[in-house]
Amino acid sequence: MTQPVTLWGLPHSLYTGRARAYLRTQRIAYVERPPTDPDFAARIVPAIGRAIIPVVELADGTIIQDTVDIIDHFEGEDTPPVPYPAYPGDARLLALAHLFEIYAVVGLTRHAMHYRWSYLAEQEHFLRDAFATGGDATRAEATMGRMHSYLPMLGVDAPTIPVIEASYHELLGALDAHFADYPFLLGSTPSIADYAMFGPLFAHLGRDPVPLGIMQREAPRVFRWVERMHAPDLDSVDFAAPAPDFPDGELPATMVPLLAQIAQELVPDLTDRLAFLRDYVAEHQPQAGEPVTDRPHRRVIGTVETAFRGVGYTGGVQPYTVFLWERLIAAGRHPAARALFDDHGLAPLIDVDLPIRVARRDNIEVWA
Repeated sequence: MTQPVTLWGLPHSLYTGRARAYLRTQRIAYVERPPTDPDFAARIVPAIGRAIIPVVELADGTIIQDTVDIIDHFEGEDTPPVPYPAYPGDARLLALAHLFEIYAVVGLTRHAMHYRWSYLAEQEHFLRDAFATGGDATRAEATMGRMHSYLPMLGVDAPTIPVIEASYHELLGALDAHFADYPFLLGSTPSIADYAMFGPLFAHLGRDPVPLGIMQREAPRVFRWVERMHAPDLDSVDFAAPAPDFPDGELPATMVPLLAQIAQELVPDLTDRLAFLRDYVAEHQPQAGEPVTDRPHRRVIGTVETAFRGVGYTGGVQPYTVFLWERLIAAGRHPAARALFDDHGLAPLIDVDLPIRVARRDNIEVWA
């Protein structure tokens, strides 16, 4: 038997959920271990340079951090073919997959963190138990405090909370309508779009009591998608066999509201971050190969004045966003994808020249 890989992660971790869903769907045998295991601090942290999850450790000792790199490893030419390739072959669907990928990180992380920490009093017992997994109450308290401190950087404050919650309800409605017709975001099988969106929609919004209750009451089909994505197979009993796919040459009507919401929320945000990045590169002249921050655990290089659904806030700028944005731009410049993005107000996301690239080397982000 093939020796299982080790997934270092936690049940309540957003990005661990994304990696776990991929491993389960692709029937890749794994054993999950928590980062509180002494072996993580002794071996894994020195190898990757920071305490971060998820991490996949292969049978030969190879260590891979970050869900993009984890998925790309198993999708690569040097590994056995996976049952359900995560990257669509159609150029338009590939661009949409990368769009959902960056929206999940830039957009839905805000929703996930708001509902987890702004409603702490209503779900504190659940969260304290989750954060104590594999550890103790003191460690859980410290971790919870650190996570809660990220809210301002994500734009979660009194003025933005009403529009964040309105966005969540709107998204649930659009997704629920879509999942009435299709088992996954882009058709009959999951893609990187599903894995990316699953992270926040499972670990926080589909598991923490307050947002989970909203999802179950308002969007039962979204909840079923969450169950489907966390199952060890495609779990599409809700649909006739074979499961329905997108019609050739056209985008289903259920996708239109989703793209409109993403355009509304993502275009202003990334436009402001791009302006910051141009000024940052001009001032600091970062060199290729240099880490993007002075310490590997730091993810932010500065703050920018921006807005979410018209409400202003001061947000953190993460070079990792640029790493994902490059993937979207490359896919979106295919003529068919470009036409699709033009039709849905998304062209500003691909009609840009980034002043610098971001790559990943030795499990950290570097300027490229």
